[in-house]
Order: sequence, then C-alpha cells, then structure tokens
Amino acid sequence: MGGEISSEILEKVIPYTDISVSRLIFATAVLIAGLILAKLLIRILRKGIEKTKLPDLTTKFLTNFLSVFLYVVVFLIFLKCLGFDVDSYVVGLSAVIGLVLGLGMQDTFTNIASGVWVAAVRPIDMGETVTLNGQTGKVKSVGIMSTELLTPDNQLITIPNKLVWGSSIVNMTRMPTRRVSVDVGISYSSDVEQAIKIALDLMKSHPLVLQDPQPSVVTTELASSSVNLQLRAWAKTGDLMAVKNNLTAGIFEAYRREGIEIPFPQMDIHIKETKEKKKEIMEIQAESPLLAAFD
Repeated sequence: MGGEISSEILEKVIPYTDISVSRLIFATAVLIAGLILAKLLIRILRKGIEKTKLPDLTTKFLTNFLSVFLYVVVFLIFLKCLGFDVDSYVVGLSAVIGLVLGLGMQDTFTNIASGVWVAAVRPIDMGETVTLNGQTGKVKSVGIMSTELLTPDNQLITIPNKLVWGSSIVNMTRMPTRRVSVDVGISYSSDVEQAIKIALDLMKSHPLVLQDPQPSVVTTELASSSVNLQLRAWAKTGDLMAVKNNLTAGIFEAYRREGIEIPFPQMDIHIKETKEKKKEIMEIQAESPLLAAFD
C-alpha cells in the first residue's frame, strides 16, 4: 500500500507544468552531480596547468573560461532531463547570437579574443604595476571580458580587454632595475661644478643606489631664475620610490648645508608715480583738509 502511494506521488505532475515529481528529482540529482563533477574537473585542470608552471594570470583566465563553459553545459543537461527541447534552444540561441552580433555585440567577442591574447602573450602579469589605457595600478586579475587594476589608494579600475590589447602597455615593474630621476634647480650665482659634485657624492654614498650603471648629474635647462640639474641613479625596481624620496630630501639638505642656493620664482613690482598723478593727488588733498591731515 505504501509503495503504491509513493509511486503515485512520484508520478504526480507538478501543477501548471508537464514535469512529474520523479523527473524533477532525477533532474535535480543530475544538476547536483553535474556541479560537483564540474568543480572536480576545474580543480584537476588548475592543478594540471600549475604543473606546467604557466603564470598565475594564464591559469586564472583558463580556469574561469572552463568554469563558465562547464556550468552552461550542466544547466543545458538539467533542462534536457526536465523534458525541455534543448536542441531547439541551442539552435535558437545560435540565431540570437548571430542577430546580436549584427547589432553590435562584436565588442563582446573582441574583449574575449583580446583577453585570450593578453593571457597568452603576457605583456602584464598578476601583481605587476602597469599603465593601461591611461590608468595606472597593480594588476589584480585578467578576466574573460575585462582587466582589473588596483590603484595605490585602493581604487578598483575595470578596463575592457579590447582597450588593454589595443593600446600601449607600460609595465613599470617587469624589468629588475630602473633609473631614478630627481630634478633640482640652483641659482646662477652658485658654483655648478660644486653642486654636481655634492649630488654625485650623495648618490654614490646611498646604500640602495647601484654603482653599475654609475650615477650621473646632467644640466637639463638654463631657466629664467635657475640652472636646472637632474640627478640620475639606478636602483632595483622594488627600491625605486625609497631611493627617489631619499635623494629628493637628501639633495635639499646637502645644498642648504653647503650654501648652494635653490631659488624660487619671485616677482618685483615697481610703482612709478608720474608728475601729473602727483599733482592730481595734491589738489585732492588741498580740497579735503581731512586727507591732508593724514598725509
């Protein structure tokens, strides 16, 4: 008796649908199993890619792409188990995709293709500081559609992949060493040779400044109020900002200590009083005794 009741419940059709309870249970089981299998396959793929020692950026991109594909397949199988005509949906989806392409979805596929090229060629990598399409930050991720940068003040910037691949890419941390440039101006009355020697001694004595290539000082401009010098020192990329800050503060202190003047823009205003203007002021004072008293 209990078996007959259970059988009747399983064969019962859900209201407003043609789906029986047994079919729904079966489809749900397939969905759960499919999701578990998809996660397992993704994990296996990730471990397999990691063994090839591919960059983290490429591994993450391929894993995300496979995840989307597998989840779509699992969802289509779930619909098939429920009795839906998945084949017609696939055909209809293909037609919709073709229509959308004609209406301007080319950008979507351009972003996908650009993301594949970025992941394959690797002009950027996870954790590198870059400038993309005029935006500067640390690479957080490269997805199927877009690339994410994290700025030094913790802003998240999302850039479409087509703009990443289609514009100049400046990678600031790819090379092991970089040159630090510090600009400083000295007055025309100062001894230029002494100022250059002080700057060279400062750079050569700095523990983070590399001696190969050797530090140098060049005269960049004879400006209106100063002779402009530029300190050039090489340092490891990770030490770049520390060296720049130290040299900027150090050259100021060194020049002040040695009497090398660092000028700043000044403007002298001279007021010339004409005879006519002076005569006019005297006439006004004569007419007003109060003004004359304060003269």
